[in-house]
Amino acid sequence: MRSPYGLDIIESCLTCKLRADKLFCDLPDSSLKAFEAVKYSSAYPKGAVLFVEGQSPRGIFVLCKGRAKLSVGSSDGKTLILKIAEPGEVLGLSATVSGKPYELTAETLDPCQVNFVKREDFLRFLKEHGEACFRVAEQLSDKYNSACREIRSLGLSHSAGEKLAKLLLEWSGGPVEDHREARLKMALTHEEIAQMIGTSRETVTRLFAELKKRQIIQLKGSTLLIRNKGALRSLATS
Repeated sequence: MRSPYGLDIIESCLTCKLRADKLFCDLPDSSLKAFEAVKYSSAYPKGAVLFVEGQSPRGIFVLCKGRAKLSVGSSDGKTLILKIAEPGEVLGLSATVSGKPYELTAETLDPCQVNFVKREDFLRFLKEHGEACFRVAEQLSDKYNSACREIRSLGLSHSAGEKLAKLLLEWSGGPVEDHREARLKMALTHEEIAQMIGTSRETVTRLFAELKKRQIIQLKGSTLLIRNKGALRSLATS
């Protein structure tokens, strides 16, 4: 079924073709049927705020389609983007389980399909389905490891250039020894990339210009081609 935002809506978790590859979604059928009974499926446009940092936890948001940026802000208006969430991720999980306020803000980057489950329904679902509890523990562990990597990248990198090189390599994926060209779809603005690596928009624009001049990357519209992955890796470890 097509939504107002051009999404092909996934009607049921039981028939979702993507769930086998997703950590939380690939539950036994009995658990999925129980999950179906408590979820509310909605489509959101780009730029919709799912929840705000400091807000009391209403429940979890399972990202079925589209991406969302997760960020924290300071009282003086600065924003740090911690992660770009992908389909299959459960947002607001830690706050919903602990009962503490959401620790970050979630905003859609693309038109998204999201399954929402109220906090009380989700906690009851976890008590009744041990396999789901295990998947939640796995996802919380994965988020903890990801947060440690981000802190290491931001705190121990020496320059904005090093941080940008690491970010582009992370987005390009693939094994460390893979030096082949990689093609990325750039969905973030320079301002948003700056918020991910803790620098200014002007610095990001200058760094991209330098990478292009050295023929390490090439930009065509919103497509970024990493032409020399080895050189980018050298920058990331300099």
